[in-house]
Amino acid sequence: MKKKIPVAELRFGMYVSELDRPWAETPFPLQGVLLATEDERETVRKLCKHVFIDVERSREPVAIQHEPSTGQTMRLRGTTSYSEKVTVEVELKQARNIYRESAPLIDDFNRSAKSGRVLDAHRVKEAASHVVESVVRNPDAMLLVTKLREKSAYTISRALDVSIYMATFGRFLQLSPDELELLSMLGLLQDVGMVRLPNELLEKKERLSPQEFELAKKHVNYSVEILSATPGIPQKLLDLVTLHHERYDGSGYPKGMKGAEIGLYGSIAGIVDTFGALTLQRPYADDISPSSALGILYKQRGTNFHPALVEQFIQCVGVFPVGSVVELNTGEVGIVIAQNPLRRLKPRVMVVLDAKGYAMRPHLILDLNKDPMATANEPYQIRRALEHSKLELDPRELTL
Repeated sequence: MKKKIPVAELRFGMYVSELDRPWAETPFPLQGVLLATEDERETVRKLCKHVFIDVERSREPVAIQHEPSTGQTMRLRGTTSYSEKVTVEVELKQARNIYRESAPLIDDFNRSAKSGRVLDAHRVKEAASHVVESVVRNPDAMLLVTKLREKSAYTISRALDVSIYMATFGRFLQLSPDELELLSMLGLLQDVGMVRLPNELLEKKERLSPQEFELAKKHVNYSVEILSATPGIPQKLLDLVTLHHERYDGSGYPKGMKGAEIGLYGSIAGIVDTFGALTLQRPYADDISPSSALGILYKQRGTNFHPALVEQFIQCVGVFPVGSVVELNTGEVGIVIAQNPLRRLKPRVMVVLDAKGYAMRPHLILDLNKDPMATANEPYQIRRALEHSKLELDPRELTL
């Protein structure tokens, strides 16, 4: 049952199923939204005069902080406002340098942890600070580098990518710079205990047996042991490093925490860790497109992950996240290089292959927000997302 109401009557818990304008012209990533935050309600109020509410899919009006499973509350946003200080083209060179310089540090952290040597907390903090500085200037640049990078070891790529996405998500949630640095450090180190697991377990291509899975879960405790022995590691980081495998419904590990017990940082870590695992090519599985990974997260909201945070994460990275390989309606293939916050279905795209699959020189940059024309009668549009592994180009050849 649908009910038409003026936007002034919108309340938390209402499911908005239709607008008085196309969804593609709004920042909402999917058609339909359960109003859970003040930002969502105000966005609808600013864009529309009336909407249609799906009564059957609506809930009792509740504030987003309410956590009935634990009785605790959890803030979801900060109060720090950020603006892009430079364009993605300007920041990309600096972002590449930061990524290139950070990779050897991660390798050194892992080798130290594996051999029992103490990590250098100062270098960890320094690496995290550089990531955050770039993300604050322009988040799209670092996200683009995570895709357009030279091949590096899986554990190195994974740690850096998670660190970058966690800082970016924190920026989107308007958390303070100190919080962004904490999230960035957490992303770098939360899986450091993996180096103490047997290589044959880490590289196994088949599904883990129950006994093997129990062994794999020990990496959380190993991470705590390694970081506890590291002078200068903030105590708060030690408290957070165990949380990225906890799940909203209590089905995670190691403690089976649920809801607000996991906290904001732990909830962010779980979402980003899963997104990273799905989109990064692993020894035991192929990667999937970022858009497909977001679809999986969306289906698991309310069970594995905090529902409102999943929707916020989708808004943060966009329907076609930066670095996504996309096929256009012309048959050409491009890479998403920047988002258009108010029109998530119309990002900026760098076209790298023509319709026959040949590399384009020079690359064509399209801002789909400006509706560039592919033909006299049809504008460029994204037809579908592709797996990144299908783009067989040397990332060093891709320049803006």
